[in-house]
This record gives sequence, structure tokens and C-alpha cells, in this order.
Amino acid sequence: QVQLVESGGGLVQAGGSLRLSCAASGSILSINTMGWYRQAPGNQRELVAEQTSGGNITYADSVKGRFTISRDNAKNTAYLKMNNLKPEDTAVYYCRVSGSVQAMSGPLPYDSWGQGTQVTVSS
Repeated sequence: QVQLVESGGGLVQAGGSLRLSCAASGSILSINTMGWYRQAPGNQRELVAEQTSGGNITYADSVKGRFTISRDNAKNTAYLKMNNLKPEDTAVYYCRVSGSVQAMSGPLPYDSWGQGTQVTVSS
């Protein structure tokens, strides 16, 4: 199947920046949507940003103007650049990738999640 490896989380002061990376590997035929979600303690997991293979981008209202999602299709990697971080951005950030993989029976769809990376913003 598809494995996702995330990196780039950490501790940062309010107003600082971080860049998250998510590298996908496996028998990947295609990648459609690459996205980032986050979950803070006691909260539901929520969409932060996602980008389709056609270039359509969606951002949560809370991060518009501060976060930028991008992808390197040659490397099967998604990025999330986070600027002007706020304490309320503190959460575990998860990468999500969907597309198709090559199976013996033909192409099969997949929808994979990363293991999560902690982002902590101190005030």
C-alpha cells in the first residue's frame, strides 16, 4: 500500500514559522489529493489545507493568509508552510493522501494517513 512519512513539527514561539513535509511511497500509480489535518486535545480532527492534482486548494478559514500548501509531484511530497503561528495552532498535524495504487488485479484506490507530527506554539 502507501506509506506516509511526516516531518517538520516542533516547538516554536508565537509569530514563528514551521514547514511540514509528507513523503508518500509505495506502489503509487497516481496521487489525487494531498492534504493536512490537525487535531488538538479534546477536539475533532479538522481540515487545515488540501490540494488536488488539478491545483485546486482549500484552506480552513483560521489559517488563510498564514499557511501555504504545496506539493512536489516528482517526489510524491506535500508541504505545509506555516507562518505567523499562534498558540491555537497547537495540535498534532496529520498528512492525508489519496489516489490509486497498482495491484495485481489492476488499479485500486487508497486513502492513507500519516502518523502525525506535533506542532506546539508557545505564547
